[in-house]
Amino acid sequence: MSNNIREQLMAKTANLPKPADFKGETKKDKSARGPQTMPGITSALAAAQLRIQELEGKGVETEIPVSEIVPNPWQPRRQFNEAKLSELARSIDEVGLLQAVTVRRLGDGFQLVAGERRLRAHKLINRENIRAVVIECSDQDMAALALMENVTRDDLSDYEIAISIRRAETEFPNRTRLAQAMGISRSDLYRFLAYDDLPDFVKRDLDLNPAVLGASSAQDTVNALKKTGESGVRALEELWPQVVSGDLVQTKLAASLSAQAGQRGSSTDAGGRSILKIFAGKVQAGSITKDVKGLTFKFKSGVMTEEQESQLREHIGKMFSIRSE
Repeated sequence: MSNNIREQLMAKTANLPKPADFKGETKKDKSARGPQTMPGITSALAAAQLRIQELEGKGVETEIPVSEIVPNPWQPRRQFNEAKLSELARSIDEVGLLQAVTVRRLGDGFQLVAGERRLRAHKLINRENIRAVVIECSDQDMAALALMENVTRDDLSDYEIAISIRRAETEFPNRTRLAQAMGISRSDLYRFLAYDDLPDFVKRDLDLNPAVLGASSAQDTVNALKKTGESGVRALEELWPQVVSGDLVQTKLAASLSAQAGQRGSSTDAGGRSILKIFAGKVQAGSITKDVKGLTFKFKSGVMTEEQESQLREHIGKMFSIRSE
């Protein structure tokens, strides 16, 4: 059997049914957090776990220093349940480690393949050594295994799943094939990928607290930002802390963003006159006023360079005939 786990997973998931094939699903069966996990991804996970067992069967079990093991770089999890971790540590302290961790050689030390919680538990109780099975595993295999092993966990956030998907994406010929192997639709896959288009200040907070924003809300927010531009980003800067603190429900973020950006960008008075404010960064550069008399463009002195003014005149000149007076 080939040692390339990616090929094994691809072969085992080649004929899996697509999400559209599951017609009997009811609304109450769907996960509230985002894309529904399908039997395809469950099969892929089973294949990954089977492959790990096969590799462990060929590996060598030994005891190695905890200090010589570095984390799995494809591990997407940002948070670990401290209570469960402490419970596992107490169990290991009392009865020992029931299942060895899996590692591969890396330079003079080792890199973790599977068993992050077990390794962390050993560190909690200051155990110097840990039972480990040393296997041979390529970078490509590690990425594919990380995706399949982590993406179905109930306590793993959508953001962490998105990280795992990004890291394993290169192991599949295209996103359609990746979605099929995971057992989700392409639209659900793109929902996870929407996190990439969020501003950096949002992603920094998600790195610390990944459960704050689900995939569906992330995609809705990205779509709202595309429609509202800079005014939307400024609105998000004001609203995002409320989402982090829990004062604003994440599912209402996109609508609140659009509404606030619209109020900031334009207003209509009792006489039917509408004013659209124009910004250069955070500074208001001018406005566009529309009323019964017509449309008026107005820019503040000094906010527009001569080159910008020339470009604006040239653009208007292409639309209309301009005469100097």
